[in-house]
Amino acid sequence: MASIALERVTKIYPNGFEAVHELDLNVADGEFMVIVGPSGCGKTTALRMVAGLEEITSGRLKIGDRVVNHVTSKDRDIAMVFQNYALYPHMTVGENIGFSLGLRNISKGDIKAKVAEAATMLGLTPYLNRKPGQLSGGQRQRVAMGRAIVREPSVFLMDEPLSNLDAKLRVQMRTEVRRIQRRIGVATLYVTHDQTEAMTMGDRVAVMSAGILQQCDAPNNLYNKPKNLFVAAFIGSPSMNLFEATIASDGQSLQLGSQRVALSSAMHQLQPGLAKFFGQQVVVGIRAEDLPLAEGDAAHGPTLSGEVEAVEELGSELLVHFSVDATRFVPETVTDESSDDFVAQVPINIAGEGIARVQPRAKVKVGDRAQFAVYSERIQFFDAVSHNAIG
Repeated sequence: MASIALERVTKIYPNGFEAVHELDLNVADGEFMVIVGPSGCGKTTALRMVAGLEEITSGRLKIGDRVVNHVTSKDRDIAMVFQNYALYPHMTVGENIGFSLGLRNISKGDIKAKVAEAATMLGLTPYLNRKPGQLSGGQRQRVAMGRAIVREPSVFLMDEPLSNLDAKLRVQMRTEVRRIQRRIGVATLYVTHDQTEAMTMGDRVAVMSAGILQQCDAPNNLYNKPKNLFVAAFIGSPSMNLFEATIASDGQSLQLGSQRVALSSAMHQLQPGLAKFFGQQVVVGIRAEDLPLAEGDAAHGPTLSGEVEAVEELGSELLVHFSVDATRFVPETVTDESSDDFVAQVPINIAGEGIARVQPRAKVKVGDRAQFAVYSERIQFFDAVSHNAIG
């Protein structure tokens, strides 16, 4: 078993495009690390450098105690699971799983035992004599994982392995992949563009944008303590409400469009760094679940008023879209002119719309003027210039 360490790893292509900029990332032995970000953010390039499929321009890559910058892919003791499974259609499931072992001059008896063990772990024993074309997408994905498992590698690399599955099967396979990884206990680097997949699977999640690591943290910290506006906007479904606002010079309230929201003393204790922003413009972030309808005791505290534009009925909850006269920050996808493949997300300012997550039986309909409770200690604050979190 081994760890993975990327130390200021950079990738610059011959045309001058920098796909990854000084990436520092450590994956502990046995840890499941997920890299997530929009298309073109550099996550797959980072994975391919670990795999030895892309040359490293600068920096150092270690697997275990060994620097592997110039070690060939086949000598890095890694196993990779691809998006397209890459199974041999003319071979049976058992032959596909054991194929790499046959190339290493392992005896037929040992190959059979290792294949049987992997098939039992993956629930594939009844299908060992079938061809890939006779399997479902989820079964084919498990075969691809079995082929990696039997090699007993030091490191697992997974490049969007669930993206070809339908939505229901992806949910099932998320749990399956994590169960298998915990059982074998190998350091795993997993790439996905799906932030829900990242949050539900990773021990830690590394969020990338424009080739730069934005934040690497436990999923709960990414959600509740984003380090900047990009992470705040990218992580979470629905996305965090982000609005321009101005803090009063005495710090007692927040001007959000035409509305004034009182700030509690508890909030100031939680975020002492906010004091130097009194009287200044900031960006505030509020999660949808932190904007309940102002009912009962909540009706007597600070509120935010908005006109209901749409209501999504999801059974267990309602998502209420409402308009406010404040400027909203949202991520927009843009393409860098220096590369046809590069895509990043940056905040832009547009007219105000918010979203609240409320109880499924709430009596709210399109056209209503709704009041949403605001708990100031749950508000996130960001520097309007640097876009970094305050406090």
